[in-house]
Amino acid sequence: MREGLIPAVLGTVVSASGAALLGSKYKLAATGILGFGLAHVVLGTIDLIEHR
Repeated sequence: MREGLIPAVLGTVVSASGAALLGSKYKLAATGILGFGLAHVVLGTIDLIEHR
């Protein structure tokens, strides 16, 4: 399995759950979860590109 794929996929799942929570009363927590997921997507993508 390619290095960086797991963080990218995990980040996508976490970002989707954070985006789904944006409409709830926990808007601040949802924003944090969304940012955490997006950071993992970016770092996983960097690993995928770096280790071709």
